[in-house]
Amino acid sequence: MSAKDSTYQLPQRYSFKSIWKTTFPILVALVMEELLGMTDTAFLGRVGEVELGASAIAGVYFSILYMLGFGFSIGVQIIIGWRNGEANENGKGFDSIGRVFWQGIWFLAALALVTIVLSHFLSPPLLRSLLKSDNIFEAAKIYVDWRLPGLLFAFMTALFRAFYVGTRKTACLTWNSIVLVSCNVLLDWLLIFGHWGLPAMGIKGAALASTISEGISLLFFVIWAGFTADKKYGLQKPVKPVWKELRRMLSTASWVMVEYVLNISVWLFFFLFIEHLGEEQLAIANIVRSISEVPFVFSAAFASTAATLVSNIIGEGHPEGVIPIIRRVVILCALTMLPLLAVFAIFPHWIISLFTDIPSLVEGSVATLWVMCAATLVTLPWNVYLQSVAGTGDTRICLRFDVVALCIYAVYCTIIIGILKSSIALCWTADGIYSLCIWIQCIVYIHGKKWHKKTI
Repeated sequence: MSAKDSTYQLPQRYSFKSIWKTTFPILVALVMEELLGMTDTAFLGRVGEVELGASAIAGVYFSILYMLGFGFSIGVQIIIGWRNGEANENGKGFDSIGRVFWQGIWFLAALALVTIVLSHFLSPPLLRSLLKSDNIFEAAKIYVDWRLPGLLFAFMTALFRAFYVGTRKTACLTWNSIVLVSCNVLLDWLLIFGHWGLPAMGIKGAALASTISEGISLLFFVIWAGFTADKKYGLQKPVKPVWKELRRMLSTASWVMVEYVLNISVWLFFFLFIEHLGEEQLAIANIVRSISEVPFVFSAAFASTAATLVSNIIGEGHPEGVIPIIRRVVILCALTMLPLLAVFAIFPHWIISLFTDIPSLVEGSVATLWVMCAATLVTLPWNVYLQSVAGTGDTRICLRFDVVALCIYAVYCTIIIGILKSSIALCWTADGIYSLCIWIQCIVYIHGKKWHKKTI
């Protein structure tokens, strides 16, 4: 650590209290949004193993498509964070944030339409080639067909979130998520089981419920921004697409897009391996994955905050504050996640029973849940470090880290699952291997400080 690093004192806006104040609305938003997938799992776990397994693969497949837009929005969030830090330091230039936002809107709208059209034709043959079970293929195809229209809503919503997180005005995320999840729970109950005179649609109803809920979520953001967004940002003044500006944004955001697609592809890779072990093993994997998303969203919330704070403080001209910020975020992340993991480990049957009432699935999931808790404990800070690296603006290196980790993960899965046909509990150790590979690379990079000369 240099003398400058050791003497630099973080401003009060980067205190533990301030970090928590920024993180909490993001955390609530992510937890509430994660309830979308968990609600589908909980309801479909009472329909049958085929529906539960199909929703796992189809859900991850849809998430890969979504990550194209979400990854771009994270890149936009980093750029907005830099611009916000520069504007706070100089007292001017906030309107550049609005221009970045609108360029993102035009790009994501076009990307969503292209993705929907291509996926409509390509998804069936792709899923058919990947899945062994005819029953799971048919159910997964139905789910994807009814989820695809929601991509447009989801992409636009992701960009609004990028704006609010990048400018550290995250309060509205909580309210948006409450609306989103409330709608999804009600619509799941109505459409999956056929209440209030509606037909029982099963897995089709789960997909349709999520699509409608995402449309309502976008409407909420539009109304909220229309009434509350500070005019200094220029959100109320749409600007035309400018290729020069968009190309500059893509130089940062495109790497994040690819990285996020690879990141979620890990789950698809894992589930495709598990699917060949049988429908019950796939159902167990889906249950534990849904549970694992709860501690993951805690990590993701603090990671999102870390990316924003890192980009803001670098924009202010103080890169020496990056490592102290990361340490504070990791400490807060650990303090919130450890009690949660303890509850999961001590009361596994109760936690699992929230997702299914099938006795064999409950008993079969316990050991895997314990392994998941252990793996999460070992790799707890990895996401915070990865998004902190992204916050420095060097998004290309994040992609490189993901590729290295994914290659190691693929070899490990091939041996443990494909060759040895291990138990689902042992298979779950692959998640810890993947996270540990990324974490080690990020630590070396952050402390190397080559990123100090990076600009956006």
